[in-house]
Amino acid sequence: MASRTTTNRSLLALVGLILLGGGLLVLFAGFDLYRRLDVAPPAAWPLTGPDDVLLGSADRLRWSDQGWWWWPAVIAALVLTVLLALWWLFAQLRRRRPGALPVGGTPPREGVELRDRALGDAIAAEAGGLPGVDHADVRITGRPARPHTHVDLALTPRAAPGATLHALCEGPLRAARRSTGHRQLPTEARLGVTHRKPHRAE
Repeated sequence: MASRTTTNRSLLALVGLILLGGGLLVLFAGFDLYRRLDVAPPAAWPLTGPDDVLLGSADRLRWSDQGWWWWPAVIAALVLTVLLALWWLFAQLRRRRPGALPVGGTPPREGVELRDRALGDAIAAEAGGLPGVDHADVRITGRPARPHTHVDLALTPRAAPGATLHALCEGPLRAARRSTGHRQLPTEARLGVTHRKPHRAE
């Protein structure tokens, strides 16, 4: 999850820098800053002054010969690209973790709050000590008023999944609800079995 988020934000930053650079070049041409500041425009860049256009008359006529559908299709593709870019941007900016959880309900009792990572670590530590559990990993997502718990349990080969799940609900998750004051704490639990390589006897 962290690597994917980093990749998405890196791509967003790269695309943003490219668009920002293109926009600055257009503004330089529109305000005639190349001439005023005596700056040479980039090589082969068509917009160097206020009277320059991106597509000349010959280019517009050539593309118009493609048919009546050409320009509507280009406009629709550009609009779709902008909408997808905005959706991607908002998806990256949206908080996927609640940050601080109010303790004792909402609003928090006497301003006491609990970090979501600390709560997840506490649940994982208690769940890792349950019978038949080899390893536990817990993430807290959602909003502060409606947190969601994601629990990944790696069970030993001889563990009973039903009994382990019951112990998880009655132990760590009940303690988490009691400590935060949330009567409802939606939880997604994924159970797997730890595969250990057999030891070779010499």
